[in-house]
Amino acid sequence: MLELASRLRERLPEVEQTIFARMVSVADPAEVEDPEYIAGLHQAVKAGIEYGLAAVEGTGAAPAPIPEPLLAQARGAARLGISLDVILRRYFAGYTVLGEFVAQEAEKLGRRGGDEARRFVRVQAPLLDHLVAAVTKEHRQEIEDGQRSAEHARVERVRKLLAGELVDDPGLGYELGGYLHLGAVGAGPGILQAFRELATRFDRRLLLVRPAEGTAWAWLGGKKELSAEEVASAAPSLWPEEASLALGECAYGISGWRLTQRQALACFRITSFNGLRIVSYGGTALLATALADDLLSSSLYELYLVPLTEAPDRGAALRQTLRAYFASGRNASSAAARLGVSRKTVASRLQSVEERIGHSLAACAAEMETALRLQELSSDSPLTDR
Repeated sequence: MLELASRLRERLPEVEQTIFARMVSVADPAEVEDPEYIAGLHQAVKAGIEYGLAAVEGTGAAPAPIPEPLLAQARGAARLGISLDVILRRYFAGYTVLGEFVAQEAEKLGRRGGDEARRFVRVQAPLLDHLVAAVTKEHRQEIEDGQRSAEHARVERVRKLLAGELVDDPGLGYELGGYLHLGAVGAGPGILQAFRELATRFDRRLLLVRPAEGTAWAWLGGKKELSAEEVASAAPSLWPEEASLALGECAYGISGWRLTQRQALACFRITSFNGLRIVSYGGTALLATALADDLLSSSLYELYLVPLTEAPDRGAALRQTLRAYFASGRNASSAAARLGVSRKTVASRLQSVEERIGHSLAACAAEMETALRLQELSSDSPLTDR
């Protein structure tokens, strides 16, 4: 086998030129004839042949590390958009050509040459597998890194625009001025495709970025108004079961583009508290604001819930009655039916609430309902009604 390798080295320039010509002939119709890439391919051919011959001349130990020119060529191909299929076809073409040269030299050695050729193949076959695996990994990694880099740059442009900075060329492929925008935030598996389906369903332009793994910001834009309620009604059939969705309210122009996204982010926090799949800012504005404002949430608790704890059972019955009352559209008869008690009992409990907080419910209904909803979301609340 050493004699066969020595004979191949004597023909090395011819071997390199033939393999290079064969590999170049395996062309990708979309490939860019980049001089740097072609020069790199030539270096990769030389490094690949040397790698193979060195393995044949070696001790038979584990394969040596893949030469850097081969890995660099895989990365360069990925950056130019040359497919992995083309790269692998080129390596197999080169392997075939090398085999043709091996057969020629083996024939000159007679019977001894046949034995050496078989041993040559036994060394080269696993080496090719090792090379293909390494090149494949390098090519895919380069594509993934490039996608992450491009996505990162896109997210940064969006962040700057949201912060009010001037960006000469946003390069987003989405019209910010002159459009009505509905902002959304999603988290969980399958959300990118779900956002695309929502945009198609409502015939809207889509701006979609991923600020973090598993999270996406989206804007649905168009000339006509699209309400959060319409999207929320359609979303359950499109939205993944294990994913959450928060919607802002439709707003106009770049200022509206910023506002609707802030609204979506604000109410998105609610989904992380109690696992709601789909929420909109319009129905949760006070709750979303209170969750983000420690002063407001603490004050609501102290003003509207703490006074109720002085009642028997620490106010559990009063809070239960209030929740039924608000869920029934502030109708005492409906609340009584929900609770399975008399209307008189509900009226008595509501009167007790007003006496304890020092205000009529009519004057502070929104604040009281928000305080109750905050308590439901708080895992560390000392009030446990569930």
